[in-house]
Amino acid sequence: MSKLQYVKPEPILLKEHPEFTEAWLQDRIVDDPSILGLGDLDVLDVERRHPKAGRLDLLMRDPDTGKRYEIEIMLGAVDESHIIRAIEYWDIERKRYPQYDHIAVLVAEEITTRFLNVISLFNGAIPMIAIQLNALQVGDSIVLHFTKVLDEVVLGRDEEDSTYTPPADRAYWEKKGSKESVGIVDECLGILKAINPRLELKYNRYYIGLTEDGRPNNFVVFRAKKQFARAEVLLGDQASWGQRLEAAGLAVLTGEKERARIHFRISRDDPAKNRELLHEIFEAAYQEQQG
Repeated sequence: MSKLQYVKPEPILLKEHPEFTEAWLQDRIVDDPSILGLGDLDVLDVERRHPKAGRLDLLMRDPDTGKRYEIEIMLGAVDESHIIRAIEYWDIERKRYPQYDHIAVLVAEEITTRFLNVISLFNGAIPMIAIQLNALQVGDSIVLHFTKVLDEVVLGRDEEDSTYTPPADRAYWEKKGSKESVGIVDECLGILKAINPRLELKYNRYYIGLTEDGRPNNFVVFRAKKQFARAEVLLGDQASWGQRLEAAGLAVLTGEKERARIHFRISRDDPAKNRELLHEIFEAAYQEQQG
């Protein structure tokens, strides 16, 4: 094996280089989204047109969580218009597709402390990630290095701050809820398997989720209670679905603060009595998650 040699890289400012344009940078990210450091994302759209608001550079999705990233790219230093555009595109997309979580992402070659402080003020109220790009020339090659200088603020819950982690399995949920309510979840799984036979239950500490081919796909999650199971379904148009559920005698729970999910109770007889309706709402959520 040959010995590695140290080579001093030369910084390059893409904004001042005639060959490396914003379109070129965009293509590199599309070719390999993982270089951003946000995970192995799927590219949903490039130069997405928003009427009266211009074009969103990149729209990406995390295939595991369904979370969407509205990515705005700028060569050179970040400026006010860059921040405003990123927030505007994020706002348009979240209103158009409220069933997903959305993150605004700023990518620039220089993010000054002043603008980083401004962006930090929004974070929490507006989920935002700032990524600084450093381009380096090494011999006849160019290297792109992306550094996350501001991460999304994830708001926690009291229960998530606990250091105690009890086992999460079927027995845990039968004790936390009841064998009867876990049996209701089993019946719901039978309905879900008619939509996709590869779906399985996954017992977590705070909810019973779903996997597809072993990977999380929580478009529906369940919480087993003593007398019933609670379903939390990720979908849009919650008002009309709520009306249909209530008309069928299923109690829709109001006051839930978890965005984009409709919560309702499933009692012992409901999987048989309302099988068709449950199939419809689960399938609608599955199709929306597929995007």
